Amino acid sequence: MKSISILVPNSAVMEAVADPRYMFTAANQFLQAVGKAPLFEVQLVGATKDVKLHDGAFSVHTDKLMKDVEKTDLIVIPALFGDMKQAVEVNKEAIPWLVDKYNEGTEIASLCVGAFLLASTGLLEGKRCSTHWAFANEFRETFPDVELVDGSIITEEHRLYSSGGANSYWNLLLYLLEKYTDRDTAILAAKYFAIDIDRESQSAFMMFNGQKDHNDPEVKKAQDFIEDNSAERISVDQLVDMFAVSRRSFERRFKKATNNTIVEYIQRVKVEAAKRSFEKSRKNINEVMYDVGYTDTKAFRTVFKRITGLTPIEYRNKYYKEPVLV
Repeated sequence: MKSISILVPNSAVMEAVADPRYMFTAANQFLQAVGKAPLFEVQLVGATKDVKLHDGAFSVHTDKLMKDVEKTDLIVIPALFGDMKQAVEVNKEAIPWLVDKYNEGTEIASLCVGAFLLASTGLLEGKRCSTHWAFANEFRETFPDVELVDGSIITEEHRLYSSGGANSYWNLLLYLLEKYTDRDTAILAAKYFAIDIDRESQSAFMMFNGQKDHNDPEVKKAQDFIEDNSAERISVDQLVDMFAVSRRSFERRFKKATNNTIVEYIQRVKVEAAKRSFEKSRKNINEVMYDVGYTDTKAFRTVFKRITGLTPIEYRNKYYKEPVLV
């Protein structure tokens, strides 16, 4: 039997507690249906017997207290809700427990922004990690020694697993299910739960809002200029001339402040403008391309797919629907 311990922290997202429990208990039923023995012993674990969630709207009754868990194969850390620093603080009792269990050989998987609690243990230092794209900047600032993998759905390193944003954690659960059972069981679960198995990127869902939580005023002015002129062709030299600084120095400052090179930032701003156009208008690909300052169709398609994971036409088909006439 594989022992699965689902941590029930304070400030947890209720669905991120219930869904892994549902997945692994259903997997037992799938295995039994084909004549195999159930594999998973699933338990809810917490600091107290009852954990109130979402301002008391839900109450989760745990099966075991953390201190009573002698051995477990996998700990699942669900997504947290609200202010991440506060959410970690109210769950600091779990940090030494997670470290102790990991040192005993337990694997740990964080779902979505549960990565903040996992990273607070120090176990991720020098390692790669995934989390919700909307919290990427905050995560980097809080844990500069962790390598955050942009847009990734699943990251695995040294018995530590993490997933991308929101429902991406289902893909991590499927990944773990396949690891512990086999491909056929994972495919069955994917069909049962209607999950797109093997999805590798959350890029198609990401919205680029710029990274302006820094203290470099000239970089902020450059960001504003790029965003206000997304329809124009902007060069690095043009920006450097505006601020009368050396190119090498400004590129270094820009990268440090935004975690993007200047060229990457320009591309992401233009692609974000193109995405909004595809979502809301009936303009064709070339019209949108010209609107965001591209004249080379191949270059536009290449950049768009690298950033979103989809071609322009695939993105339009995914998000644009003809208005319904009443």
